[in-house]
Amino acid sequence: MEFSVAQGDIAAQSADALVNAAGTSLRMGSGVAGALRRGANGPIDEEAVSNGPVDLGGVAVTDAYDLDAEYVIHAAAMPHDGDGRATEASIREATRNALERADDLGCVSLVVPVLGTGAAGFDFETGAELVCETIRDHEPTTLDDVRVIAYAEGEYETLRRVAAEL
Repeated sequence: MEFSVAQGDIAAQSADALVNAAGTSLRMGSGVAGALRRGANGPIDEEAVSNGPVDLGGVAVTDAYDLDAEYVIHAAAMPHDGDGRATEASIREATRNALERADDLGCVSLVVPVLGTGAAGFDFETGAELVCETIRDHEPTTLDDVRVIAYAEGEYETLRRVAAEL
């Protein structure tokens, strides 16, 4: 499917669903999870944790509270045990499961960060390739507007280049 790239704070995006770069415990700490937790201005962390733990690559859905979305899809690309590092397989599976869950929920629009990077330790450029390829290969039932987002300018430039090369 076609998708676009964006730069900015995922918590400031407007979409039917926003994807959280989660760990298997679904505990919302820093990075994307922290931004969404702060923006939600509600018990999103407690609701997320009550749906976990999930398997590596698994997803859970919560209300988006004060975020400009209906749902937050928590996609577990990193384990919250062992070395805490994401893998190629976990990034692909978490991305694929987030897309499928968004379709199951009837979402038209979705914003996805580059899962598995940052605290999960996976190289950003390679992670961007995996996320973008998985979205490209997805056959949506309801999704029409999928945006992959990067916060920092340098990461956005990398993401833009990766997406253009697909």
